[in-house]
Amino acid sequence: MAGIDQNRQFIPLKIAVLTVSDTRSFDDDKSGMTLAERIEKAGHAVADRAIVIDDAEAIRARVRAWIADPGVDVIITTGGTGFTGRDVTPEAVEPLFEKRMDGFATLFLMVSHAKIGTSAIQTRATAGVAGATYIFCLPGSPGACRDAWDEVLVHQLDYRYRPCNFVEIMPRLDEHLRRAKAQGATV
Repeated sequence: MAGIDQNRQFIPLKIAVLTVSDTRSFDDDKSGMTLAERIEKAGHAVADRAIVIDDAEAIRARVRAWIADPGVDVIITTGGTGFTGRDVTPEAVEPLFEKRMDGFATLFLMVSHAKIGTSAIQTRATAGVAGATYIFCLPGSPGACRDAWDEVLVHQLDYRYRPCNFVEIMPRLDEHLRRAKAQGATV
């Protein structure tokens, strides 16, 4: 049965939040604030928070820097996953993935459909792994960020969640490369 195993100790992660927007600042970034609040409430740390414009190179540069940072375990982006001409987050981030996480997009679509019906089809939310760092690209609405966190990420980013979660496999994400984030992995 899925749920929290109280016999396991919580492991706090360091999570970076990137808002992709041409118009937002930290004062009015409701989606970024929603994620940061939920991250901290769950017991994790906000490792960094940034806002970049809807530009593939700017997005990619910020995400690359966080992938290379040993102080970042997870990256969550918000914004730029729609269909307008300025929505380029998937195009910017997906080429960085070493492995795609297609199940996240499917599960997020199911959660969204239950909340907003067929409008859920308008997202291109995506996820993957690069450099032993989990990366989740969410839509830019606070509601979508809330849904993704509350229904999916809060569970999978909690070591106590059973039957399995992302945290327990983190030390093995790059075991084939033996990079710094995989030190201590048991193979």
